[in-house]
Amino acid sequence: MPKTEKEPKAESEARQPKDFESALNELEALVLDMENGDLSLEDSLAAYKRGMELSSFCQKKLEDAELQIKVLENGMLKDYIPRGRDDGINNGNA
Repeated sequence: MPKTEKEPKAESEARQPKDFESALNELEALVLDMENGDLSLEDSLAAYKRGMELSSFCQKKLEDAELQIKVLENGMLKDYIPRGRDDGINNGNA
């Protein structure tokens, strides 16, 4: 019976995060737990596996965001200039 109780927990841990930020937060928490060194070998392996899943999820979200930016910028990435900064640069050079 203990195995039956662990299986739903493993399934719930393997589900997709709702967004990039929640995945990153969970990944950071896993890293802290692993660095702390208090996890058993089995728990460390499970944390590593989950961390790799979260890392892949985050990487995919970042790649998707980059593609969206390229589409929005008509295929050309442009330098980001924060608001107000371009005015200060132009006024300083004038």
